[in-house]
Amino acid sequence: MTVPLQHLTLTRPLAAIDLESTGVDVARDRIVEVAVVKFFPGGPIEVYRRLVNPGVPIPAAATSVHGVADADVAAAPAFPSIALELRRFLGGCDLAGFGVASFDLPLLAAEFARAGVRFAVAGRGVLDALDLYRRFEPRDLAHAVRLYLGRDHDGAHAALADALAAVEVLDRQVGRYGLPAGVEGLHAALVEVDVGRRFRRDAGGHVAFGFGKHLGRRLADVARTDAGYLRWMLGQSFLDDAQALVRRALAGPTVGEAAPPQG
Repeated sequence: MTVPLQHLTLTRPLAAIDLESTGVDVARDRIVEVAVVKFFPGGPIEVYRRLVNPGVPIPAAATSVHGVADADVAAAPAFPSIALELRRFLGGCDLAGFGVASFDLPLLAAEFARAGVRFAVAGRGVLDALDLYRRFEPRDLAHAVRLYLGRDHDGAHAALADALAAVEVLDRQVGRYGLPAGVEGLHAALVEVDVGRRFRRDAGGHVAFGFGKHLGRRLADVARTDAGYLRWMLGQSFLDDAQALVRRALAGPTVGEAAPPQG
């Protein structure tokens, strides 16, 4: 099979990597699927794809994204069983992907390390299409005005013009995407737990940390095991809705699971 590249010039194979996983924490989550497309100079390609048994349950939230469920990987090999063949497949290749530098490669390196297999990135070219996308297609207010309002944002970075344009863009987004027209309903659609996204809902619907050393852990569990960390949070400049959740968690073992106050 041959896939011609119109602009990239290859002097050695380029391996495009995409991983599906149990979550987005590269230190704690596990790979459930590996796909690599190896492009050779001149156009030929080779494909490597494996389902991987992560050794832990796949959260429903992850399955809803990539479609890989526990039953799909029940008979699949664990990562250590494929680590050597995957390293061989990637041997001598430069690396590419969408978000590969921030997610796929760190997760892959963590899995190789747990398997006791050395995997080196140094000396390879690493091409991340997401980095290029962010560099050349900035997602700022001026871009949003052009996209949704069909005009240039002449007053960019002037506070009054920016404030007016932001609400005009918001109004058009509600219409384009069929979002709730009322402020309360739209807030509920946009804010999972707290405005600053310090917390999120886990697969069981419980309030869990979205940042820091307790990333992914339930707030109520941290209140029982590391109350000092929560007290530290109360002295920081987190938004008051997040601090209200922390106070409730410190006040009792179950109150911290409540939704943040509105208004």
